[in-house]
Amino acid sequence: MDVAFVVDWLNLVLRWAHMIVGIAWIGASFYFIWLDNHLRPPLDPADSARGIGGEVWAVHGGGFYTAKKFRVAPETLPPELHWFKWEAYTTLITGFLLLSLVYYYGAEVALIDPSVMPLSRPEAIAIGIGFLVLGWLVYDGLCRSAFGQDDLLLGGLLALYCAVAAWALCHLFSGRGAYLHFGAMLGTIMVLNVYFVIIPGQRELVRAKEEGRAPDPKFGLMGRQRSVHNTYFTLPVLFTMISNHYAGLYGHEWNWVLLLLVSAAGALVRVWFVQRHKGNQNPLVLAAGLVLLAITALVSLPRPAADIGPPASFAEVAPVFRERCQSCHAAKPTQEGFAAPPKGVILETPQEIRERAAMINQQVWVTRVMPPGNMTHITEAERRLIARWIKGGAQ
Repeated sequence: MDVAFVVDWLNLVLRWAHMIVGIAWIGASFYFIWLDNHLRPPLDPADSARGIGGEVWAVHGGGFYTAKKFRVAPETLPPELHWFKWEAYTTLITGFLLLSLVYYYGAEVALIDPSVMPLSRPEAIAIGIGFLVLGWLVYDGLCRSAFGQDDLLLGGLLALYCAVAAWALCHLFSGRGAYLHFGAMLGTIMVLNVYFVIIPGQRELVRAKEEGRAPDPKFGLMGRQRSVHNTYFTLPVLFTMISNHYAGLYGHEWNWVLLLLVSAAGALVRVWFVQRHKGNQNPLVLAAGLVLLAITALVSLPRPAADIGPPASFAEVAPVFRERCQSCHAAKPTQEGFAAPPKGVILETPQEIRERAAMINQQVWVTRVMPPGNMTHITEAERRLIARWIKGGAQ
């Protein structure tokens, strides 16, 4: 069986599974944050007397629902208690498998860019996994240190670490690989927060209730802090998951700055939504997030090209497309590892090439992300020749 075909289907299945369990995890997380922030004093005095701290009523799908939250715990635990954890764990498992398939197995295409750092595949994989591990160790260490007692100071230190990580990743990997690993680092932190802090804290709460003693409040405080962090990490992580579609950002010379701007914008938008749940939203927070997005767009604007020479004819550029592009972008790719043309883009006939001229200019000349990792060894002169052809009207 063709290896490229198998890899393509593994990619599809893992990506689909990752998306499904990720939606389940993030959806549950967003719902409980909404729920917590919409709790109101119980309508029934008897509920208050038995320890209910807040309730919320809702209508959905043709039915009425009520959710109640105990101030500490009910007098008697129910026989069945649902734990929200497997959604997070399976997101990490499917995500790492997908990361391994696309960025480690396909390191030469998706992860390594010799013009950024000439890494071997083992070196690139080791660095990638190292960032995931180091990200958690640094984050967890800061949270457990004295800095973790001051949320504002801790937030500043975490932002600084993220900035250093973004800069380092974008100077080690291809822009596409760097963005994905930045998101994977944050996503790993989110899942390990669940595994090492949030769930153990909940287990301590249940155990204390079963043993008839007061639970240690530190577990609740730590769990709440990590849950808040997870909330604000979510939108930056979701951005990195789709960032491979936007070469204008990851292929930019200031790609690490753009990554941080979009991440900060996402976090601010999420802050505003949490405030909105509580009924005290600050429009300046939302405005700040939108301004950062606008700044990102302005910074990423293509710069006016310097004089690249006189327009070129199609006869001059045709050999470049044939030797540097068509091994992948063909109905039946000859490049190892490709079962189908990337994104369905075929560049075999003059008409197909002319119709994609604007896209080719963006990918080959402006952002220089194609060919990925320069696997077909296109030269600077050949890139310039393509730009000259497009300058002349791509005729």
